[in-house]
This record gives sequence, structure tokens and C-alpha cells, in this order.
Amino acid sequence: MAEGNDLISFIASMSGEGNLRVEENLGAGFVRLRVSEAERRQAKHDIQHVEDIVVEMLRNARDAGAQNIYVATMKEEGLRTLLFLDDGTGVPDDMRERIFDARVTSKLESMKMDRWGVHGRGMALFSIRQNTQLSEVVASGEGLGTSFKIVVDTTTLSERADQSTWPQVAKNDDGALVCARGPHNIIRTACEFACEELHGCDVYLGTPTEIAATLFAHAAKRVDVSQLLFIDSEDQLPIVDRLACAADASDFIGIVHRLGIDISERTAHRILAGTIAPLRSIASKLLREKAPAAHEPAAIDLTRDRRGLKIAHEDLEAFSRVLERDFSDLASRYYLSLVHDPKIRVTKDRITVTFDIGKEDA
Repeated sequence: MAEGNDLISFIASMSGEGNLRVEENLGAGFVRLRVSEAERRQAKHDIQHVEDIVVEMLRNARDAGAQNIYVATMKEEGLRTLLFLDDGTGVPDDMRERIFDARVTSKLESMKMDRWGVHGRGMALFSIRQNTQLSEVVASGEGLGTSFKIVVDTTTLSERADQSTWPQVAKNDDGALVCARGPHNIIRTACEFACEELHGCDVYLGTPTEIAATLFAHAAKRVDVSQLLFIDSEDQLPIVDRLACAADASDFIGIVHRLGIDISERTAHRILAGTIAPLRSIASKLLREKAPAAHEPAAIDLTRDRRGLKIAHEDLEAFSRVLERDFSDLASRYYLSLVHDPKIRVTKDRITVTFDIGKEDA
């Protein structure tokens, strides 16, 4: 009878979903998993936090030969959106989906060991897709760089609670720049990578709007206007330079959308007018910031002061967008326009919002 039960169990395990996961039933509750199932389980383990995704994507861009990596990040209603744009070797059209398969790698002879371990196993993108709601190549081309978009449900894949604090940096005994203190959040992850690759590539980290402004400013410097006369489409340019083709706000909105960034018309006008400054690279920011002298008290950022009210940077940004939308109704009735985004000041027991307005012609 026992042998009959074992046979029934074996047949059941090899039917339906079971035969997709099990290569062999060894009896007594033991099975040999198929390679694909073992890979899937390992992939779930490889990515433990959102910050793990960030460092894996930065390593991928570096290994693709990128000199500039732009990281746009925002969070709304528990969903963390990450966009990685680089000027590396790019991804051919027919490989945009296959690079997310297990063991697919372009590094047959160039597996790299760095401070985060071995890179080049062909498992990073597979692991990321297994742990996220969306992982896709938004734009790319051979020799033109790549734009990756990743959306994470932070209720299932956690991230650090404090995503607004920058780390404190110092020089170690060898004179190398290192992150000495601060939460191990997305910012610190990017900073640690930037310090490690100080002379290899530049990393820019900010909101989608800030990254759009930075891409536009950099493209204007890198692309000669006369060069645009000889191209038929923005797709012929590296993805990080495509905003050089933006003749007006409508063009700008369309190009950044095709790169994975969505902005309003008003924001596009502000970027084109130069009222939103481009970001400095992380390395530049860290190198230029000096620590306060021992006799000087450190400046207190009230949005981070644990003795009073503390509001995360992304929550302040979301609140600002809501205020801007609600203000539009009043503005249309009284012919007003916002000169800048609503300014939100957080103190110990007060939140103050200021609207800088201009009067439109009736």
C-alpha cells in the first residue's frame, strides 16, 4: 500500500505545475528541482532590498562601458520607480527581453570581482525581474546606451525608511573617499558606487524632473547643433543626448517620455528656460562638501531633525505636486500663474507653504 501511495505521489508531482518545477522525485519527500526552478528560488534570494537593485543596475552600466549613469527615482503609494539611463554599449533590439533570462550575459571573458562580489554570472537582471512588478528596457540601441525602468512594490520588497539623508564621507587611511555614516538607503548605495568608481564613471541621482534637466543640459554641451542637420530621427543619437533634438516643450515631453520619464508641460517649459538647474555628479557633490569644523555646530535640517517633525523628501515632493494641481483652479479664475513650485518649509511644529505667483494678462 505504501508503494502505491508513493506512486500516486510521484504521478501527482509530475502533473500540472509540479512537472515544471521537479526534475525527479526521490521519495520520502525529497525531490530534485529543475534548473529553472532552482534559479528562480536563488534569484528571489539574491535581491533582498530595493537598494540591492540599485547597485546591480549600476554595476551593469559600468560593465557596459558607461561613462555617465543617470538614476531617476520616485515613490508614490508604495511603488518605487527607478530609471537607469547610461551611455554604455546598449542592448540590441532582439535582446531586450532575453537579457532578463537566467545565465544570459555579455561578459563571457570579463567576469568582474568588486566590493559587492562576483559580477558576470548572468543572474542580476533575472533576479531583479523576479522581485519587481516591472523590469524593462525602455530605450536602447547598439552603441547608443540604455534606459531601464524598474517598478518595485515596497510592501513586498523593502527599502530603508529614510530615503532622503545623504551619507557623511571621509577619507580612509589610503586617502580614498568612503561613506562613513548614514542610513544604507538608495542615496548611500549610489554614493558608495560613485566612490568606488571615482575615476571610472560619473553617477547622477535625483528626481525624474532633475534627471530630465540634467540630461538636457549635458546634451546641449555634447551635441553640436550642426550635427542635428544630418540625422533623421532622435533614435540615431545616444539616448542620453536625445534631448538635444527638443525644439519646444512638446518635443521635450515626447522625448523624455520615450526615455521613461513623464513630466508636465509646465515643467518642460521651466527646464527649457533654464530655471531648473542640472545636477552635479555624486562624486562632485561629495568632494566639494566639507565637514563642519570641530568647533562649529552642524547645521540642522528640520526635515530630518528627530526632535521634531520629520517628513521624507519624496513625500514633500508628492505634497508639492498635489498643491500645484489644486492651485490651478484658483489660478484660472484669477489669472494667476506659479513662478516656482510651491515652497514647503517644515519646522518643529509647523508646515508652511508659500506660492510665488505672477499675474497673467486678462
